[in-house]
Amino acid sequence: MCNFKSLEGKVAIVTGSNRGIGKSVMSALANHGAEVYAVARQDGSLSFCNDESNIHPCYFDVTDKSAIKELVLRIKNEQGHIDILVNNAGVMEDALIGMVTDTQIETTFAVNVIAPMHFIQYVSKLMLRQKSGSIINMASIMGISGNSAQMVYSASKGAVIAMTKAAAKELSSNGIRVNAVAPGVIKTDLLKDVPHEKMSGFLSRIAAGRLGTPEDVANAVLFLASDESAYISGQVLGVDGMMSN
Repeated sequence: MCNFKSLEGKVAIVTGSNRGIGKSVMSALANHGAEVYAVARQDGSLSFCNDESNIHPCYFDVTDKSAIKELVLRIKNEQGHIDILVNNAGVMEDALIGMVTDTQIETTFAVNVIAPMHFIQYVSKLMLRQKSGSIINMASIMGISGNSAQMVYSASKGAVIAMTKAAAKELSSNGIRVNAVAPGVIKTDLLKDVPHEKMSGFLSRIAAGRLGTPEDVANAVLFLASDESAYISGQVLGVDGMMSN
């Protein structure tokens, strides 16, 4: 089990930090001693953590490649190292196959796949010099099993899983671990418009008998970020309460 200050001296980047899973991940890493550079798109959306001295709000769109590069250079100058990258930012737009638009496909892959690739590219350059680091990508159980009306989202998360495994094989020999967390149905704002009948269907497939919480996912990320998982790389950790296909 992780000690309360198990991440003391570590520097982390967490994308999509202003709500839901990202907010819980940001808080968990900060509470365990890490300096967290929290990325969110909307200006001021991280104002709730202004009093936290080890949380550094960073406002930009994750699809802005130049902004990613600038952040990595900033952290290099301010901290000298980056130890943890959590690629959490993502979009999910459900649509039946016949209703999928090119814009939906392009936006989903730009945020869910291409942005994490760019973060990995820039952050790994610094991690390679350090010969250490932990990269955690947010996948989804839908990237493994798929789901009706989620062809695009499922495909993007399947790509995240493949990206994770490929990056792990390339980087592990240099002390950089790359893993993914695959949440199931998590109780966040994304579920607020889901019809009751559909929610009941989800619950009937979850052996644990409840929806997951952002804290459930954050605990998994915390483990993968810490030295407690030093011999784990290229894995996809399901946080789904044993959700059946």
